[in-house]
Amino acid sequence: MENSPYQPLTQRQYVVPLILVTTLFFLWAVGVNLNDILIPHLKKAFQLTDLQSSLIQTAFFGGYFLAALPAGRLMERVGYRKGILSGLLICASGALLVIPAASLRWYGFFLVALFVIACGQSFLEVAANPCVTILGPPESAERRLNLAQSFNSVGAVITPVLGSAFILTNSGYTPSDPAAIQQLQPYLASEASRVKGPYLWIAAIFLILAAVISFTRLPDIQKPEAGHAALRDVWKYRHLVRGVIAQLLYVGAQVGVASFVIRFAEYLAPGMPDKTASNYLKLHLLGFMIGRFAGSALMKYVAPARLLALFATGALLCVASAVSLSGMAPIWAIAFAGFFHSIMFPTIFSLSIKSLGTFTKLGSSFLVMAIIGGAVVPALMGYISDAADIQRAFIVPLACYVYVLYFSVKGYKVNETIASKGETVPARI
Repeated sequence: MENSPYQPLTQRQYVVPLILVTTLFFLWAVGVNLNDILIPHLKKAFQLTDLQSSLIQTAFFGGYFLAALPAGRLMERVGYRKGILSGLLICASGALLVIPAASLRWYGFFLVALFVIACGQSFLEVAANPCVTILGPPESAERRLNLAQSFNSVGAVITPVLGSAFILTNSGYTPSDPAAIQQLQPYLASEASRVKGPYLWIAAIFLILAAVISFTRLPDIQKPEAGHAALRDVWKYRHLVRGVIAQLLYVGAQVGVASFVIRFAEYLAPGMPDKTASNYLKLHLLGFMIGRFAGSALMKYVAPARLLALFATGALLCVASAVSLSGMAPIWAIAFAGFFHSIMFPTIFSLSIKSLGTFTKLGSSFLVMAIIGGAVVPALMGYISDAADIQRAFIVPLACYVYVLYFSVKGYKVNETIASKGETVPARI
């Protein structure tokens, strides 16, 4: 159904809750997008291979996968508000664990800290995404979720700017230089310590927001309980199953591309400093932010599935250019791909949970679990990069976009016979 340009985005009584929930979208962008800075930085600080450095994303998105279903089950019992508070406290705990991990210079401990942060953010995503879709008219759910996700993209743009300023350096280690060899350990210790300050601030922000939400009165969206959704019955909703696959592949492609933008630029332009290469990541994420706001506006006039098909095609063409061209053109193509990534997550999410009724929370959990794609695709790309080269590794996200395109054309369609049996009950905050 096409959204009418006159359909209100939300009702007045939901404005304050919508603002508070939208704040979470901005906040979890920090945890996700700082990883794109950590990968090249910790590769240097811990002297890692591409595959080893990609384990940052494996640990992070593995946390999303493992925590999503427990988060959904918890929120069936306690509601979204307490689930959000739990997520914020878990995030703060993980951010604080980064401090001893950096002091000990223990890469495994560092991965554990990122895993804990991701578990907390999984709680936030399971709660916030469906929350936004019900805080207003169903007809404008996709627009509302894209608008909320637009603020996530603002955080995605700001994070690498601050991360590159406070974490990355233009200094390097040259093994052939005897003086550098002598200073190797102090140099590596200094590089590892640069993450302490940023993560201390991140922990503080999570705790402050938890305090604000705990003292804020959020209205009940429903009084009656929705009941307990049986896990086996969820799979009757084939559009959800296809949506979970599309989300897994999209997130894998988006994270994989963003994770290796800096490495890709350095490979095609040898000698380029990491701070200079990070500018292309900033452009990639700036396009992501612009696309989110533009997509939210366009959905007033263009059906969400149709717009998703156009953006999936654009992403496919950008990455195909990156794989097949030479010189600076592939770098610019990868930078521009961020624009086309922009609407994919919220649009796939909202199309997938349509007509789920009492299964909405459980369906939301599966869609957040699909974020495990962000753990698998970067690792696969890192393996191909080590075995061949980074340019060939981009064939993996290219294949992912093909399925997203299929979902946007046919896979999102709801089986009305099955959907009509679902009990549509709004969830409670």
